[in-house]
Amino acid sequence: MGATGAARKLASAAALGGGGLSVLGAGLYGVLVAEARIARRVIGNATDSPPDATGWYGRGRPGPAIRIALLGDSSAAGYGVQRVEDTTGAHLATGMAAQADRRVHLRSFAVVGAQSSQLADQVDAVIGTHPDLAVVLIGANDVTHTVLPSASVRHLAEGVRRLREAGIAVVVGTCPDLGTIRPIPPPLKQVAREWSRRLAAAQTITVVENGGRSVSLGDILGPEFDAAPALLFGPDRFHPSADGYRQLASVLIPSCLAALDLLPEDEARPEPLRREGILPVAAAAVRAARVPGTEVDGTEVGGNQRGLRGRWVELRHRRRRPSTEAESPDEHEDSEAGADPAASGA
Repeated sequence: MGATGAARKLASAAALGGGGLSVLGAGLYGVLVAEARIARRVIGNATDSPPDATGWYGRGRPGPAIRIALLGDSSAAGYGVQRVEDTTGAHLATGMAAQADRRVHLRSFAVVGAQSSQLADQVDAVIGTHPDLAVVLIGANDVTHTVLPSASVRHLAEGVRRLREAGIAVVVGTCPDLGTIRPIPPPLKQVAREWSRRLAAAQTITVVENGGRSVSLGDILGPEFDAAPALLFGPDRFHPSADGYRQLASVLIPSCLAALDLLPEDEARPEPLRREGILPVAAAAVRAARVPGTEVDGTEVGGNQRGLRGRWVELRHRRRRPSTEAESPDEHEDSEAGADPAASGA
């Protein structure tokens, strides 16, 4: 079965509640289960609590504040770094404040070790805080714990749907390419690469179908990480380092700005020279999973959301912004700016 068919099958299984062994087959699934136990022993269990990135960013910038909720697993929480300024949340909030020239209040709901099945509790907590944007990073633990992709995307679909129904914009960073993780031995390495890419494609379809936009994170654990593992991986050789989290945030920021309509008008339309354009969702999802940093978002063609091959989407390669040195969060909003009751109570 081709990759496009695989993505369609996973998305259909999620929508219909199916739970087969997906496109990898029973044989490869058995290999993955056995080898994953070995890899998890080598990597070890993430037990330390990362610094909490919750707080105010963009000191001295004007309002109204952008309110961001960060959900997901250890990559969202910033596991493995000691300084809050090195976490994903701090890099994301600082970059958003700098690019939008607005104050930002970020609250982290991410849990180290979380799988897609645990998103529901995080979504419950997020909805009560009324953020403008929810950023979700999930999927890697589903692969290493051999969760069937059909189950993973079913949980993700429910989370995105509930967030959108609450009026919250949603950006999902899809499952990274786990084939570059050094402690994972072959043949698990090859299986993990295929599994994670197909999960990422299915996540993209699911996210767009439920009103969010996806961003491929393949290059966070892809060629750049593989070329410089000592710089971009942390001590356990599985979680990103401080430089890795900075790169992760740099991929997300342009799409987060787009989700809030905060990008310049000259970046509104797809650019064919950048290999951007309008495609059916399944084809775009497969391309995104293999081309890191690709954003996929729903659109219309001739006033229609769907064509003969499914949902229409825009495939984009957003320009990354220059990095900004991450701030440490303030517990309280700038006193001269006045209180923001919704964010202060978050």
